[in-house]
Amino acid sequence: MVLNYIWIAFFVIAFVVALVRLIFGGDYDVFPALMNSTFDSAKTAFEISIGLTGVLSLWLGIMKIGEKGGFVNAIAKILSPVFVKLFPDIPKGHPVTGSIFMNFAANMLGLDNAATPLGLKAMEQLQELNPKKDTATNPMIMFLVMNTSGLCIIPVSIMTYRSQMGAAQPTDVFIPILLATFIATVCGIIICSLFQKINLFNKTILLTLGGACVVVAAIMWGFSQLSPEMMNKVSTSVATILLMTIITGFLVRGFIKHINCYDAFIEGAKDGFTTAVRIIPYLVAILVGIGVFRASGAMDMVVDGVKWGVGACGFDTQFVDALPTALMKPLSGSGSRGLMVDCMKTFGADSFVGRLSCIFQGSTDTTFYILAVYFGSVNIKYTRHAVAAGLLADLSGSIAAIFIAYLFFS
Repeated sequence: MVLNYIWIAFFVIAFVVALVRLIFGGDYDVFPALMNSTFDSAKTAFEISIGLTGVLSLWLGIMKIGEKGGFVNAIAKILSPVFVKLFPDIPKGHPVTGSIFMNFAANMLGLDNAATPLGLKAMEQLQELNPKKDTATNPMIMFLVMNTSGLCIIPVSIMTYRSQMGAAQPTDVFIPILLATFIATVCGIIICSLFQKINLFNKTILLTLGGACVVVAAIMWGFSQLSPEMMNKVSTSVATILLMTIITGFLVRGFIKHINCYDAFIEGAKDGFTTAVRIIPYLVAILVGIGVFRASGAMDMVVDGVKWGVGACGFDTQFVDALPTALMKPLSGSGSRGLMVDCMKTFGADSFVGRLSCIFQGSTDTTFYILAVYFGSVNIKYTRHAVAAGLLADLSGSIAAIFIAYLFFS
């Protein structure tokens, strides 16, 4: 229901802003631009869905081998003590726990193409436990909010863009991004737990969060000892090696268990194709709404308003120039990526604005895209507190990004 209101608001606000620009500004190109954005966004949505078909088929095929070989169940049993606290409605040792972990692992390694199909697989398994098939459950919302907070340990793509834009040290945003995305994830868990009345003050959760803090600190320290060139090489190598280890491990486990891996892969791959087709309408809807909102100039008006308000309060307005990246990130990953590159091009890759835009890009994930695709894949209509919790996690990550950027680069 919340997505419905937001979607309608995109179009209404875009229409009003465009009408004002036409009447008072004489901008006769604004309405043609709006219509062009609808066609372009619909085409982009279809191309994304079709592009996902191969990736979905590959990874859901691999996951099917992992399921039949018992690998996913083994992961589920190991993680049960923690997941039973965060996801109390999931039966202990259920296979979905393994799928959720695999999705989180792919996200943390920056493997977006692998993370999406693994996440869709987890949503299908969560839907099997759902007594009301059109309404999001607490585990679904917790899972998606942890996804939208975008915890990424190795932001390879951002460092690559910085290198292409001529940054002296492309990896100088690595630690700030890691801090911001970690804060966003922790805040997302806390916010969701408040909505769902989950008690986080127990030994298992506190030890897990404490251990995560230690691991993050160790990674930050380890990478800070490397040269920029070596950091890029190590991060890319670690991600790809782990990915191939997972694939090979699934196949070896399947062989040991006398599973017909080829037939299992084909079975899972068929599910990948049907899932890719099923999400097309949801993806078209959300991307077209975002497209008209952006094409109308409403996004620019929001940024200008924030800049005026911050300046009127006597605060430094330097961060506002990077704000479009933060505002666009919950709506569109490609849009925010374009704005990040534009910030580095306009202000310089090593400027405060250029660096902050990169931290914004890495601090959270595309909330509305994830909600539309993941909920759409299992035909969820009533999202309950998912949008509010996801956006609050995004806000936490963005605020943290601003403070961290001033701490490191002001």
